[in-house]
Amino acid sequence: RNMAFDIDMIKGHYEVLGEKIAVIKEVLGRPLTLSEKILYSHLHPESELQNYGRGKDYVFFAPDRVAMQDATAQMALLQFMMAGKDQVDVPSTVHCDHLIQAKVGAETDLQVANDLNKEVTDFLESVSDKYGLGFWGPGAGIIHQVVLENYAFPGGMMIGTDSHTPNAGGLGMIAIGVGGADAVDVMAGIPWELKMPKLIGVKLTGKLSGWSSPKDVILKVAGILTVKGGTGAIVEYFGDGATSMSCTGKGTICNMGAEIGATTSTFGYDDSMQRYLEST
Repeated sequence: RNMAFDIDMIKGHYEVLGEKIAVIKEVLGRPLTLSEKILYSHLHPESELQNYGRGKDYVFFAPDRVAMQDATAQMALLQFMMAGKDQVDVPSTVHCDHLIQAKVGAETDLQVANDLNKEVTDFLESVSDKYGLGFWGPGAGIIHQVVLENYAFPGGMMIGTDSHTPNAGGLGMIAIGVGGADAVDVMAGIPWELKMPKLIGVKLTGKLSGWSSPKDVILKVAGILTVKGGTGAIVEYFGDGATSMSCTGKGTICNMGAEIGATTSTFGYDDSMQRYLEST
């Protein structure tokens, strides 16, 4: 049982987006990068629209959705149950993938995981049913791939209780990995606080050729920036090299941005994302 797509939320987002960005540009009085357009269009009403210092000011945001994996969702949902809400405030999903250990093969490993973790999975499923979360049971797929295929949308903002949530940047989202307590805030309708990220622009020129793959791009970036080089920053990729890459290739680059400590990474919407959306 999945709240597939939450299409009304997405339609509502795009209906007012152009208007919002026009107002943001006027108030800030300067051009905006893609990341800033997404960040400023998701300000929570408790943070007024103004120029916030990158890497300095703490700001409240209102993300569009929440995703949780089975290991981190347990405590988050226990806390959410204490919030006194009947339903989650934003579309949210639980994905049972982390408690499956790869040892023998898919069928055997899944059976072992189901036996070992039945209590946890039953709890997560019943809580999801009660509070209106989408539930993806064991064997339904890896959280980041499921999110990319079913929930990510260009220009959206999402948080997930996993360091590799930024995978959704492959579809032009600002998707940020957080702790369980942050997920509880958003699900309960509480403003979500984040220090306004710094920005690192990466211009990709030319095209991948021969044996090179998108993974080589992020390995090169990681070599330049080192394991801490992206801390507190959003890495925004652009240029000819970005548009020539597949949507899933972009996802791989964003996914591995976690390895340089980046808040998240993202790409602008282009033909490869359109092809991906049409085919999925």
